[in-house]
Amino acid sequence: MKKVSIVGGSGYAGGEFLRLITGHPALEVDQVISRTYAGQPLKRVHPHLRNFDLPTFVEPAALHETDVLILALPHGKAQADIEKYAGMAEKIIDLSADFRLDDATHYEKWYGEAHSTPEWLEKFVYGLPEVNREKLRGADYVSGVGCNATATNLALRPFVIADLIDDNYPITVEVKVGSSEGGASNSPGSHHPVRSGAVRTYAAVGHRHTAEVHQITGLENIHLSLTSIEMVRGASALAHVFVKEGTTEKDLWKAYRKVYKKEPFVRIIKERHGNYRRPEVKLLSGTNYADVSFDLDPATNRVVAIAAIDNLMKGASGTAMQCLNLMYGWDEEVGLSFSGLHPI
Repeated sequence: MKKVSIVGGSGYAGGEFLRLITGHPALEVDQVISRTYAGQPLKRVHPHLRNFDLPTFVEPAALHETDVLILALPHGKAQADIEKYAGMAEKIIDLSADFRLDDATHYEKWYGEAHSTPEWLEKFVYGLPEVNREKLRGADYVSGVGCNATATNLALRPFVIADLIDDNYPITVEVKVGSSEGGASNSPGSHHPVRSGAVRTYAAVGHRHTAEVHQITGLENIHLSLTSIEMVRGASALAHVFVKEGTTEKDLWKAYRKVYKKEPFVRIIKERHGNYRRPEVKLLSGTNYADVSFDLDPATNRVVAIAAIDNLMKGASGTAMQCLNLMYGWDEEVGLSFSGLHPI
């Protein structure tokens, strides 16, 4: 058994990772750190964990050595103390944006300040198994992923690998998100209660997750906009891409199948009949699945590509657990078998 401690464990991502630990045969909860809730039971902020025998929250100063550290802190906090954390655990996964980018210049451009420990950027592996599976095997330090970047990258990756994109046109991506991202703090450590609210665009241009899309796809002429809609969980990316002249639907099927046919958590959803012909983001609540799809307008060579995920799972803690399995050489699907609910 490997012991896992969570720093910033009162937030949504921390709560999700705790839920996943309770269903994992090789992991057990060690400490859960929260300055605000120290001394209080976990069920105070994670009521879905009431029936589990879990420790109380403890102060940051009480953190001791463990096997795995999950850092679910506000952006900028993990990098400030990374040397300390590295001395306390053999494996670290940071769920913030502190170590997602491999270039300190890009970090400063997108996050508005210099990285305090740029020498650590190259030590972290970007934690998207569909991209970095081999690098993740046996890794000691892994970064989390941006949920909007994950949905966008999974939607566009087949086009990039198959070299189908017409570079003469911009790529625009509209991401619909739930209130657990758009209606509360964007910090992985946020513990503010969420409620579904009015539809609103909260990042029309220049969203920071664009940097991760640049890094993974190599695409420069790409533009993300985010809108918060009436749901709590979820991120659904709708990408408008122009493909090269002569590209057929058969070419698109071939591209998607080549990339995703062996991926355990990516499903191509493109049905001709029934009520669920394309990805439905609510059906993914609580799961680590990403559902992808596409439609081609042959008259204009425009493709609309879709990727839907649960932002707290495939966009955060679920992918982190998938990474942790790879880091220890376990089956990457362990602890992630929840299939979702229907109806919902």
